[in-house]
Amino acid sequence: MASDLQQKKVSVVFTAMDANGDGYLERADFEALADRWVSLRGGAGAERLRELVIDWWEALHAASDQDPDGKVTLDEMLAAVGNLGTMLDLVVATAESMFEAVDEDGDGEISAAEYGRMIHAWTGDDAPTDAVFARLDLNGDGHISKGEFARHWVEFWAGDDADAPGTHVFGEV
Repeated sequence: MASDLQQKKVSVVFTAMDANGDGYLERADFEALADRWVSLRGGAGAERLRELVIDWWEALHAASDQDPDGKVTLDEMLAAVGNLGTMLDLVVATAESMFEAVDEDGDGEISAAEYGRMIHAWTGDDAPTDAVFARLDLNGDGHISKGEFARHWVEFWAGDDADAPGTHVFGEV
């Protein structure tokens, strides 16, 4: 069962990803996310980005849709999150895939600008991301490495520590 902190974190992400606000996550929500993200990034790598976002939908759908209706409710997503501690290989695989999506230039690092575009695409808001980025940049080198990103992704999805930097991987919670 998801903890109170996990419920809070997942609710923030769920609401941001529910593009039409109908209370369900569906493939169309992830297609809308991909469209927003592509529009912020420009055309370079658009097809690969769309593929990665839809792969994330497929993983979420497979792990969460308990009543196979093609929709994921917040309760279904929370039930799956409550079990992620036993499926860390899936969480890390998703982190690696999402790292590729965020690393626009393929240099093996996420810059503050790349991170900002990811957050703006997911949330649809232009809130500043510099403070959160600084918290996620563990070694202060101005970039988030693949290892740092995977650690934060696991902290967000499977962790229950409000002070862990990864708690804020999708922005302030």
